[in-house]
Amino acid sequence: MVIGIDIGGTKCGVAKADEQGNILETRLFRTTTCQETLAKILAAVEELHPGDSPKFGISCGGPLDAGRGIILSPPNLPGWDEVHITEILERRFGGHARLMNDANAGALAEWKFGAGRGTRNMVFLTHGTGMGCGLILEGKLYEGTTGDAGEAGHVRLAPDGPVGYGKPGSFEGFCSGAGIARLAKGRIPGFPEPTAKEVAEAADRGCSEAIAVMNESGAWLGRALAMLIDILNPEMIVLGSIFVRSGHLLKTAMQRELEAEALPSALAACRIVPAELGERTGIIAAVTVALTAY
Repeated sequence: MVIGIDIGGTKCGVAKADEQGNILETRLFRTTTCQETLAKILAAVEELHPGDSPKFGISCGGPLDAGRGIILSPPNLPGWDEVHITEILERRFGGHARLMNDANAGALAEWKFGAGRGTRNMVFLTHGTGMGCGLILEGKLYEGTTGDAGEAGHVRLAPDGPVGYGKPGSFEGFCSGAGIARLAKGRIPGFPEPTAKEVAEAADRGCSEAIAVMNESGAWLGRALAMLIDILNPEMIVLGSIFVRSGHLLKTAMQRELEAEALPSALAACRIVPAELGERTGIIAAVTVALTAY
């Protein structure tokens, strides 16, 4: 059996799939402490009856030592320090396990099964709790010399601003779910510390302060995408969770900045689209890691 495990900053998913990538069963639960969440993951795998020699694919935000299967203190997973996740799974259930950065895994999933089918040069942005980035260049996943290629969320867009990926003013700080929440702190009537979801819902209700926050985040998103377009000249940029749900609140400001900042010819050649796999991107990405690893 193929088992996909998606470890996110807010929620986790464990799924059983067949060799063609068809999801057969899924278990979803919130991410809490490292030990509690690991226990839930192991219990979910047990419930799914993985068989004698399962293929595990694990998708998780970085930094990671993917080659050795170790989670290395991701900023959106406090307490997940030196977690030997592949070893834990192989000792308990046998089989083989492979760990991959969630953005790289998401890029593979959207390229093989989602919006990026048929492209050769595609950028995928998780656009969730964090801002991970995966690159498909010349028809294959590009991971770089140390496996750190595509860490666009770490790029500083301004001298100061919301902290994301440990850096004030970063792309992740301005545009991720956690970043939008920081931008909105103290600005939304009735919500002193709103979540990104609450900000988007308030904006949909016509709250001017929430609309202003989403416009601000959308503008920074456009500036960051312009950099990616100018440097990589992709034919498509696929944006995940927040853009899937709330892209309509970001597009106007995003497009204005894109037109101001990006090379016109490169911008004209690039489509910017929501992830086709939608809320299932993470779990399908984990399954894709297992399917492409062995």
